[in-house]
Amino acid sequence: MPEPRQSEKPEACEAMNVGNVYDRSSAKTTGRHKRSRGGDLLRSRRGSGMKGYELFLLGMAALAGGGVNALAGGGTLITFPTLTAIGIPAVAANVTNTVALCPGYLSGTFAQSADLRGKRPRLWLLALASMAGGVAGGVLLLHTGEHTFRKLVPYLILLAAALLAVQEPLRARLARGGGTPAPGGTGGDGMTALSVGAAAVYGGYFGAGLGLVRRESLTRLNAYKQFASFFANTAAALFFLFSGKVVWSAMAVMAVGALLGGSLGGRMAGWIRPATLRWSVVCAAVAIAFTYFLT
Repeated sequence: MPEPRQSEKPEACEAMNVGNVYDRSSAKTTGRHKRSRGGDLLRSRRGSGMKGYELFLLGMAALAGGGVNALAGGGTLITFPTLTAIGIPAVAANVTNTVALCPGYLSGTFAQSADLRGKRPRLWLLALASMAGGVAGGVLLLHTGEHTFRKLVPYLILLAAALLAVQEPLRARLARGGGTPAPGGTGGDGMTALSVGAAAVYGGYFGAGLGLVRRESLTRLNAYKQFASFFANTAAALFFLFSGKVVWSAMAVMAVGALLGGSLGGRMAGWIRPATLRWSVVCAAVAIAFTYFLT
């Protein structure tokens, strides 16, 4: 007696199930591939992926950024876009930028050290507030995903440009109206420490320079800004060193450029009009921000 024929439906169902599993697996693999592209690019940049012209471009950007930070602030608005332009992921570019610009802030502080003499109590206060804010900003950055941070970049650049633009008008208004206590008052120091600590959180998150609003000479205010920015960025940089996101070849070249730029800028602080340089950086930053919106 011939055996009864088995239905072909189970085989069709089995093939359909295999196809569904394959589709789901392909989708998961595609998702993992998209998520890993930034990591693959970062790993290649850490290795031999940096070309000579890219390193030269980063060195020149850091030289300009270090000088701009010493003179008016906003050097990050030059160096960070350069890092992302050569293909470094946004979070890694920001981390590398923060670590690389620290020598520039140090050399700029030393170049203007004469303006900081006799201010030790105030400097300790600024250093502590800056370090606390810098570390807090660094923690926030490392807990921000690459995709989210990339979306935030143009807004962060516009905020940095806005802060840079309003620094001088706000100082002038306070100077006319007496809006801050006299330089020797403890109330003024306390308010300055609070504002610097809050600004340092932003500085640790995005690496933008700080602005101080006090009734002091412009040269001394610039020296205070350099000092506070150095401590905020150094605290964040020390935290970033163990994050695994520093592109070391780029950082080394940029650190040398920032060191030279900060030293030159600090020595020229009394010769160049900071307002002209500041507005040039603001205009460039707005243009760069809109470029990020379009990409």
